[in-house]
Amino acid sequence: MTKRNRPTPCGRTKAGRTVGAVTVLLLAALSLNACSRPTDDRGWVCLAPANAGGGWDLTCRAVAQVLEEMELAPGPVRTINLPGAGGGVAFARTVTQRKDDPNLLVAASPSTVLRLAQRQYGGLTETDVRWVGAVGAEYGVLAVAADAPWRDLGDLIATLREDPGAVIVSGGSAVAGQDHMKVLLLAQRAGVDPLRIRYVPFDGGGEAMTALLGGFVHLFAGEASEIEAQVEAGRLRPLAVLAPERLGGPLAGVPTALESGIDLTWITWRGFYVPAEISDEVYDRWVEVLSRVGTSAAWEAARRQYRLEPLFVVGAEFERLVYDQVADFRTMSREIGLIQ
Repeated sequence: MTKRNRPTPCGRTKAGRTVGAVTVLLLAALSLNACSRPTDDRGWVCLAPANAGGGWDLTCRAVAQVLEEMELAPGPVRTINLPGAGGGVAFARTVTQRKDDPNLLVAASPSTVLRLAQRQYGGLTETDVRWVGAVGAEYGVLAVAADAPWRDLGDLIATLREDPGAVIVSGGSAVAGQDHMKVLLLAQRAGVDPLRIRYVPFDGGGEAMTALLGGFVHLFAGEASEIEAQVEAGRLRPLAVLAPERLGGPLAGVPTALESGIDLTWITWRGFYVPAEISDEVYDRWVEVLSRVGTSAAWEAARRQYRLEPLFVVGAEFERLVYDQVADFRTMSREIGLIQ
């Protein structure tokens, strides 16, 4: 595979357009040792761009478990959580401080791609890293506390139509990010002004769910794997899964949004990118490693353990998927009114 020429981030004079706290976090990440490469001989690192308990953290830990079990890694694979800016701090850290680190793997999902499509990572783009592959997927969910007044998705939509500001939503992505987008699309397709939806972002699904259980918000937008334990414990009531058909396991009885009359699905692939300036040989090594993981019996067991759906795509095919999704998300964001 031929490595594309990419401009070095060293010496950039502009960080692009962004707003508020996101700007501060990204500029800080870009400025700290921007042209240095850390020395790390302690083995591979998987960077999870959010706090523990969310999908990125799960992605790192699940794959690290199989890498060690199959003895594909040179030693223990460390998971490091680096939250901030909806994945932007981790993305900037990869592009600047660890731009040629052969030991770094970074968890990604459509949330990453959506922020890139909206140009929310400053001047950084999808071409500033190399996309390795995805080894599983899951579907979005909408859930409320067990004692909430909404019994089903129809009840929630009725409230939104009457007063969109009456429902406070939590999610593990930034404003206009993946979890927020699920509810924006729900509102749009239910005939509600999406820009009137009240959304509170958290650094990971675990924090967002804690806010729901604590009574600080009304609705959780996240992924199936994030809520199953709480559903089994009787603390959460899922209103809908954003899948083309019903799921299995603890969510088997939960209707899809389609069944409730809303044409909305959201599949979240679980995958990885690596620094842009690694050699082709190292990139090919990562593709081979993920290929061996994704086709192994060990991963099949781990995937079922973590309630991930089958999905396997690596290398050039995965890169095309990401680039196509960037274009799709950019169009979607314009239609909702999030970007110009």
